[in-house]
Amino acid sequence: MVPRLHMFRISIFSLQLQALFFTKFLESMAEAVFQRVFKAALSASSLQQNGSVVFTDSAHLSLVLLFKAGMSFSSLSALETEIFHYIDAHQSDFIEDLEEWVAVESDSVQPDLRTEVIRMMSLAAARLAALGATVNSLLNGQHLPLPPVILGELGKDPQNLTICFYGHVDVQPAKKEDGWKTDPYTLTEINGNLYGRGATDNKGPVLAWINAVETFTALKIAMPVNFKFVIEGMEEAGSLGLEKLLEEEKQCFFSDVDYIVISDNLWLSKKKPALIYGTRGNACFSVEVEGGDKDLHSGTFGGIIHEPLTDLIALLGSLVDPTGCIQIPGIYDTVAALTDEEKKSYESIEYDIEEHKNNSGVKKFLYGTKEEILLHLWHYPSLSIHGIEGAFHEPGIKTVIPAKVTGKFSIRQVPYMDLSVVKQQVVDHLENVFAKRNSPNKLKVSMPLGAMPWIADVNDPLYKAARRAIKTVFGEDPDFIRDGSTIPIARIFQTITQKRVIMFPIGAADDGEHSQNEKISRHNYIEGTKVFAAFFLEISKLHGQSHETSSLGTSN
Repeated sequence: MVPRLHMFRISIFSLQLQALFFTKFLESMAEAVFQRVFKAALSASSLQQNGSVVFTDSAHLSLVLLFKAGMSFSSLSALETEIFHYIDAHQSDFIEDLEEWVAVESDSVQPDLRTEVIRMMSLAAARLAALGATVNSLLNGQHLPLPPVILGELGKDPQNLTICFYGHVDVQPAKKEDGWKTDPYTLTEINGNLYGRGATDNKGPVLAWINAVETFTALKIAMPVNFKFVIEGMEEAGSLGLEKLLEEEKQCFFSDVDYIVISDNLWLSKKKPALIYGTRGNACFSVEVEGGDKDLHSGTFGGIIHEPLTDLIALLGSLVDPTGCIQIPGIYDTVAALTDEEKKSYESIEYDIEEHKNNSGVKKFLYGTKEEILLHLWHYPSLSIHGIEGAFHEPGIKTVIPAKVTGKFSIRQVPYMDLSVVKQQVVDHLENVFAKRNSPNKLKVSMPLGAMPWIADVNDPLYKAARRAIKTVFGEDPDFIRDGSTIPIARIFQTITQKRVIMFPIGAADDGEHSQNEKISRHNYIEGTKVFAAFFLEISKLHGQSHETSSLGTSN
């Protein structure tokens, strides 16, 4: 249990003097804001006697923040100030909510924990219902029960824009013996960090969004936008059934949605906020070489046959050169041209090469500058070889010639590479290399999995609104970054619903999603709640622009 603040006793006389002094400052703000917070503090007090008032933690914190705010008020509106004070005053409550969610072992990868995932979905649905949202839990799966997908809706004001938030509340497997310093399912605060499985991926961000919405209802402030929610419990297992559900609901649930927000990523930096406007796709390949119908003894057949593994190694070795450049003809032909604007944008991005290097455990990168590294993580495709199936890999020596081996590799593709074209280029290249070996073995190339890249326009009003919200809360503009990995959900939403999508992370680069000791800092969790609330206010200012910008074609 995260400890709450102690109760504080404040003299009424002293409080009145401080309030009188502070009144001069409050004249530049709406007087009602202070009165509302002040009255809330008094109503939260548990005792008034002997000229003193005993305040609970939330009441005390509200007042402390009022008196310590100083000139920071000058850049905030009265409404923002009131909202942020509420969030600060209730951060212990928000952390307790996260503690409750983290305690649920909602591991969607392991079928025997499916009931825990379903229990987690019930908690999420109950939380939305408590806000007053209409909640529809759509069942998914037949043979093995899949958790329901939650479709929630709050507000139907035709004068407001509608934003839909996507998140997931399932998690990756975690065990204490895997190297965790704490119990992964007991939220533990250490040096301002909240450790626990799902803290940053994705229970923390989902709760931060809900907490931001709750703030408006608690303060009885009119909702600046209409809200819709899509919350699932199978993201870590491939979002089974979600794409089909989105197709079924695109003409109904999504018909009045203006924008879609996803917060399932991390910043590039530990401290500087970021907005993500692109991800790479992924084309996964399998290349199989088969000789005879059984393994052979190397002493009897070595040196007189074409060995499948030798063929395979030659094929894999032809794919990429020592500088990381892909050797498949035509693979770079449709890569988007690098503009001066994009190249210049990398200069201001906060990225620590040495830190990234230390985290990876490698001694040297292929490139020596920040700009070159980011270009090859985001703008250019990459090819990675992942493994060989069928070859002997156990400890010791086994002098056998395997009859059939399969190599596995993938290409992270970028705009505007076409999956079908990439597949054909790979097949043509491997068949050409194989033909030159004059091998009688059989070659088979397949692409079992493919996901397209996704990119958004950072000049879209949606991104500008998020940028202003971040500047309001964090005091600086965010980095606009891409993610070198593949996150299919953004493109799936954009392609099916034809709505603008933004990736709006609140987790820091060192949060360790999917890893041991996953965490989110208290700072990011609470300030993330504030930035979502500020984002709602910024979105409300976009009315009139939505009809021109919220729908789009699949140009990328």
